[in-house]
Amino acid sequence: MSANSQSAFAHMELLRSSLIPNYRAPKLTAKRYLHHRENELNFGIPNHSSSKNTGATAKRCAIVNRASERGDADTAVVVEKPPPKPRLFKVFPGRPTPFGATLRDGGVNFAVYSHNAALISLCLIRLRDLLEKRVAEEIALNPLINKTGDVWHVFVKGDFEDMAYGYRVKGSFSPEDGFYFDSSKILVDPYAKAVMSRGEYGALGLDDDCWPQMASPVPSIKDEFDWEGDLPLKHPQKDLIIYEMHVRGFTRHESSDAKFPGTYRGLVEKLEHLKKIGVNCIELMPCHEFNELEYYSYNSVLGDYKMNFWGYSTINYFSPMARYSSAGIGNYGLGAVNEFKYLVREAHKQGIEVIMDVVFNHTAEGNENGLTLSFKGIESSVFYMLAPKGEFYNYSGCGNTFNCNHPVVRQFILDSLRYWVTEMHVDGFRFDLASILTRSSCLWDAVNVYGSAVEAYSRSMGLWRPLSSRKLSPLGYLVRMEWQDGFSGALAEGLCGSPNLYQKGGRKPWSSINFVCAHDGFTLADLVTYNDKHNSSNGEDNKDGENHNNSWNCGQEGEFVRISVKKLRSRQMRNFFLCLMVSQGVPMIYMGDEYGHTKGGNNNTYCHDNFINYFRWDKMEEASSDFFRFCSLAVNFRRECESLGLDEFPTAKRLQWHGHAPGVPDWSDTSRFVAFTLIDTVKRELYIAFNASHVAVVVALPERPGYKWEPLVDTGKPAPYDFLANDIPNREAVIQQYAHFLDNNLYPMISYSSIVLTLSLDLTS
Repeated sequence: MSANSQSAFAHMELLRSSLIPNYRAPKLTAKRYLHHRENELNFGIPNHSSSKNTGATAKRCAIVNRASERGDADTAVVVEKPPPKPRLFKVFPGRPTPFGATLRDGGVNFAVYSHNAALISLCLIRLRDLLEKRVAEEIALNPLINKTGDVWHVFVKGDFEDMAYGYRVKGSFSPEDGFYFDSSKILVDPYAKAVMSRGEYGALGLDDDCWPQMASPVPSIKDEFDWEGDLPLKHPQKDLIIYEMHVRGFTRHESSDAKFPGTYRGLVEKLEHLKKIGVNCIELMPCHEFNELEYYSYNSVLGDYKMNFWGYSTINYFSPMARYSSAGIGNYGLGAVNEFKYLVREAHKQGIEVIMDVVFNHTAEGNENGLTLSFKGIESSVFYMLAPKGEFYNYSGCGNTFNCNHPVVRQFILDSLRYWVTEMHVDGFRFDLASILTRSSCLWDAVNVYGSAVEAYSRSMGLWRPLSSRKLSPLGYLVRMEWQDGFSGALAEGLCGSPNLYQKGGRKPWSSINFVCAHDGFTLADLVTYNDKHNSSNGEDNKDGENHNNSWNCGQEGEFVRISVKKLRSRQMRNFFLCLMVSQGVPMIYMGDEYGHTKGGNNNTYCHDNFINYFRWDKMEEASSDFFRFCSLAVNFRRECESLGLDEFPTAKRLQWHGHAPGVPDWSDTSRFVAFTLIDTVKRELYIAFNASHVAVVVALPERPGYKWEPLVDTGKPAPYDFLANDIPNREAVIQQYAHFLDNNLYPMISYSSIVLTLSLDLTS
């Protein structure tokens, strides 16, 4: 059977099944099915080896030849095509710019890029028909009038009420050439501003489908939001206190008492908590549209289902995650857009900036064996880095690598970032696996990477310049004290903002994003509780996650330990947090660390939509509130000090290093003590010391004639005396207890402790 007759056969069977009652299509052998599938996907693509279609009859009806199951001779079956339906919309050529769906002149202009597509159709779908994949109107774009260069476009007028759209793209299905066109798929527009499928988080689609049909709302003049005069806060980056958080996890636990738990609105309900800590910038873990059901499977360990909780698997880069919205896909998916805007507006009212964690290194479509949702079905050879035989390069470790240096993709990324800044008012971005955005073409042909034969290694640097007024964080540097190994020199570098990493390139201390813990590792409490990962709840036999955690359990593994171990852990948590707050650079706190949230030693909680990842508001109100007090005071102390957020790296004019004696630092490999003084225009001068030894010491303080040192922070003291803030009863009497040491310029430090002293006038001298 010829290719054309095979394709006709496939379409005939589809037509029969829909027109003939109780009709059953014949079974296909595996070989015959694969041949049929290949021809179906390539249907409409010119095949120079096939015979030409003859006769006017072919335009009017479909003809197939099929041998009967009894071995009869071939018989011809002719079925008249139904008369064409009246069009619901008026169609015009349209314009190639801008990309996406754009309101204009009483209609909507649609534009999408595809270099290798043979034919593209605009599919208009009523929302009630979305999950059944029924198309209300399919408009085939004529390459002669609806295509400019590699951009397909059409302008449509009509009633778009209750209407969504997607694209059907026809072309060669030849993976060895990097082409994955599949005309059976309705694809999401890469430039869509919202994505609709399921409205409820964790709910399966029809027939328990984890990947139900997705489409995007057609824009409407009703799409309005009152920003109430909102403007960018423009906090200097050196002054930021960043809080890495998960939108759903922050208020999903029942103890949050949120009216809209697990949503953007729920987060707004708890902004006051962030204000108490002193946070002025939140970094949202991925809020681009993703599918939380991507890893959906029963987890026998916990008796629930595994989810893609973190969200590092983007479907669309212009759409906010719909199921983080209390509106779901209400208002045609635009309810989520407005709810995200509401979050940004209300955060700005509280003086809190909003940074997005964006994942431009890979998408949810996976490799050559993965899904076809959007980019792959529209133009895989442009949007992804492909090997010579069509395989997907997997430098992201997640199946594919977004081709960020191709001019079309680079423009796409810039358009996305610009949209979130101008339309959604976000204040900056953190780039997940940012190195991929600047990957060179050393290992691939330049045509694949850049779209031309011209090598252009520096092109990717243009990504940052158009958004220079916004905060861009492509790198993060871990500040974690080695309390056991005593790397005093490395600690000193971190305390100064890592000039060894940034100074030579002309960057500033605030180029360093400092953190002790983040979402993909131990929490602060687990860092001092576990030597080893305990990831069995992931259902992967504890084989996933990082084995090298730089953690210390303080002598016993797990939560049920001696009182002395618990006290040491409490000091260690304060030591880590204080170190973060007195370091040059921008500190980042991980959600829940302010009260000591534990994940039970699990350092890879990507799949848990449960208590493991939920912020426990009940726990914060319990005994851990002592640590919350310490954290809040430490953050606000940093914000009060001019010297703890410098524009330039500190020099000897401002900073002096000390050891157990003034001016005599010990940088040896065995040293477990670091101390320094820092001139501060607000606090006069600070003395800060870290004793990471198991031995207590008495340190000699530098002399300051006419002044005296006063204790402020001592992690070796029980709460509330670990931080001598103004809320301490009889504070002056407490300070006098240190007088017999301080009068002699001495201070005792127990093992594994840290201190901050401030300088005040000595009125007795």
